Amino acid sequence: MITREIASTLKDQFRQYPFVLVTGPRQSGKTTLCKAVFDDLDYVNLEFPPEREFATSDPVGFLNQFPHGAILDEIQRVPDLLSYLQVLADEKRTNSLFLLTASEQFELSKNVTQSLAGRVSLQRLLPLSVSELKQVKPLNNIDEILFEGFYPRIHDQNLNPNQAYNDYFATYIERDVTLLEGISELNKFETFVRVCASSIGQLVNYTNIGNAVGISHPTVNRWMSVLQRSYIAFDLRPYAANIKKRLVKSSKLYFYDVGLACCLLGIHNVEQLAVHPLRGALFENAAIVEIMKPDLNRNYRPNLAFFRDSNGLECDLVYGMPPRQVLFEIKSSQTLHSQFFKQLAKLKDLIPGTSDCVLIYGGSETQHRTQGTAIPILQMDEFLDEQLSKK
Repeated sequence: MITREIASTLKDQFRQYPFVLVTGPRQSGKTTLCKAVFDDLDYVNLEFPPEREFATSDPVGFLNQFPHGAILDEIQRVPDLLSYLQVLADEKRTNSLFLLTASEQFELSKNVTQSLAGRVSLQRLLPLSVSELKQVKPLNNIDEILFEGFYPRIHDQNLNPNQAYNDYFATYIERDVTLLEGISELNKFETFVRVCASSIGQLVNYTNIGNAVGISHPTVNRWMSVLQRSYIAFDLRPYAANIKKRLVKSSKLYFYDVGLACCLLGIHNVEQLAVHPLRGALFENAAIVEIMKPDLNRNYRPNLAFFRDSNGLECDLVYGMPPRQVLFEIKSSQTLHSQFFKQLAKLKDLIPGTSDCVLIYGGSETQHRTQGTAIPILQMDEFLDEQLSKK
């Protein structure tokens, strides 16, 4: 079994709060993780109709079954239960009561904020990190890693990635989009998601996306929110600081897992990915999500942005806060070129509080140069661990 890096954080937070809520994409490993880390707790799956009916019709009786706590899986299926959990926490005035999981945030975030404020620790579990995937197999072929993505089940059960992601997306459309969000124009929504996948790493332009799909600007806005709340895609904000530059104000679009993005782009095998025009964007996407995961696994809020001004000066990622801010440039090339460091050198003097300049690339050797450090994407975990140790 894969040891998840967030495990120790969950244990610590459960000791400090009455409730811990673990959210994240479907099949990111939430249930497996919680049952492994808290194997002494009873487990209830609220997707199971009899359990859901019991929790809905008699919430007090349902919770009284578990005087020593329990794992309540898919808590969003019975949102009214949150109010009864609040009462229970106030009555018992103790920690380590219930561990909750949820695969989406459509109304959950609002309900948790209203009902369990101050009583719950919110944790996000994304698919496997590179260091976690190394527990399963040796990582050598970058195109293979991008194509397979990072969902645990694909690696644990040796599934065909293309088939697995097609099934995943079909289930997402059927359950989350149709049932929870009530979107009826499913063909257009599917086209919308595929158009978004083709926009990875680009500035979000709602007008262009709407024109490509045939939907209005407000609909693009609403559907983009659906992708974000269901852990399919996210916005990377532009860097904002008091410097004398005209900075871009639009966000960039990325997916939480590049394997799913490959599927949505119609990439059917590793060979096709190797020559695909968006390979560089997918590589960049994978690197940015990889930088995000260690922070989440250690209960830090990722502080990520990109820099671009009106004159074309840019870097792919500004990570952290001054005085330990790191500038990242991301290149899929296996060969290092001095020009890759050019923008970083300019920005190091421009952006206050920059401590390191790092080039993430597709090669295999770490190199320390005057302008910065070049790190292979498959060795990023070591550098990120070092950065987190300084927080």
